[in-house]
Amino acid sequence: MRIVNINKFRKYISLLLVVLLVFLSACGETSVQDDTEAEGDNDGILVGMSFDSFLIERWQRDCDIFVSRIKELDNEADVNIQNANGDIDTQRQQIKYLIEKNVDVLVIVAIDSNDLSDLVAEARDKGIPVIAYDRLIKNANVDLYISFDNTMVGKLMGEALVDAELPNKKVLMLSGPNEDSNVSMVEEGFRSVMEANDVEIVDCYHAAGWKAEESASYVSDHISTLNEVDGIMCGNDNIATTIIRTLSEARLAGKIKIVGQDADLEACQRIVEGTQVMTVYKPVERLARAAAEFALQLAKNKEVTGVKETINDGKNDVPYYYIEPIAVNKDNMDSMVIDSGFHLRDEVYMNVPDEE
Repeated sequence: MRIVNINKFRKYISLLLVVLLVFLSACGETSVQDDTEAEGDNDGILVGMSFDSFLIERWQRDCDIFVSRIKELDNEADVNIQNANGDIDTQRQQIKYLIEKNVDVLVIVAIDSNDLSDLVAEARDKGIPVIAYDRLIKNANVDLYISFDNTMVGKLMGEALVDAELPNKKVLMLSGPNEDSNVSMVEEGFRSVMEANDVEIVDCYHAAGWKAEESASYVSDHISTLNEVDGIMCGNDNIATTIIRTLSEARLAGKIKIVGQDADLEACQRIVEGTQVMTVYKPVERLARAAAEFALQLAKNKEVTGVKETINDGKNDVPYYYIEPIAVNKDNMDSMVIDSGFHLRDEVYMNVPDEE
């Protein structure tokens, strides 16, 4: 019978484990940029896309649909996705990286609408067309701004609160950061409805970086002043989620009417449960698919066609393609959100008892 040398066997096992750990560590260090660089070595179109962050639920959806549509239209094309995690300096570095890679078209979801015009100019000087996705980049003369009608978003929020009745005619606005160009557009629409209905806006708070916890802290610090407030306009559904939790802790949930935007799953659940009045549904699939189509058009032809509207970015009138938003409440949740496949019915009605 052969005798196995245990010590020698243990050495072999230890060596094998070390080799395996080195291999796994090397895989873990591979960056997103390296992966996409390898993909972009072919002669196909390379699309560069810079995202604010994926903190807001909808952005990952936008990204997935955009990439899918690009591949659907041109299987040889590649998309280099950069995620700045909400940091403007990081976004600037990532945009510079994409310019240095000489992408064929650059798509930007701006963190700060006022701080990227120089990079847009640099890209265009190199012959790289630029699309401002969902957020306008100020004073930049981009090749295309594609978004939703953000002024209408604010109007729909205001109309929903008025329809829900405001006995004291007082509301609070909890908006996103001023650096986001959409915020001022949404506020403009909302204020116009409040003014037309003689509703007082008691205060307007802007959460830096769309950090919902900042809005929650504001509400906690001003909880005693909310007794006469009828409703709160939340800049998005993520803010609405934290505000409703904060109001629940103060036993004010249900007493103050809440509206938001983006049709996040939790918001849709609250609407059918009755704890949120409405959300503005923005069909991001249509927006992302259209953006992908325009991106390929610009990459190939260096100019956009089929866009009739323009918007002023502070210095220039730039091509503007927009999609109308939709107010969603209990009555049209099924037809607007569920039938479109945006959310599953079982998920939306998860906390609502089945009718017997």
